[in-house]
Amino acid sequence: MSATGDDVRAFALSLPETSEEFTWGMPTFRVARRLFLTLPEAETSMAVRCPIVDRDELVVAEPSKFWIAAHEANNAWVRVRLAALDDRNELQAIVLDSWRQAAPRHLLDDAR
Repeated sequence: MSATGDDVRAFALSLPETSEEFTWGMPTFRVARRLFLTLPEAETSMAVRCPIVDRDELVVAEPSKFWIAAHEANNAWVRVRLAALDDRNELQAIVLDSWRQAAPRHLLDDAR
């Protein structure tokens, strides 16, 4: 799959209470005002929330797909190369997981 920033944007904005802003020179996405995704590197990658332990395992397992930006090394974020994604399902699963980590409880309860 060759995912694009537009693919990420379309799915992210389909999630409840999600909005797009232009911050730090790039598109950023928030759920109920909490940041959960950015589209850096001219929208060729995305940065998403990911627990540090899980993030480190992803980077070791698939370094051609996942990496950690130097300024995010101490934060629960991972970068994802869009061109390296297997398919649309993988893209959506990664975005949804990040959204769930930022979403307020009432949105998570409604999604069950």
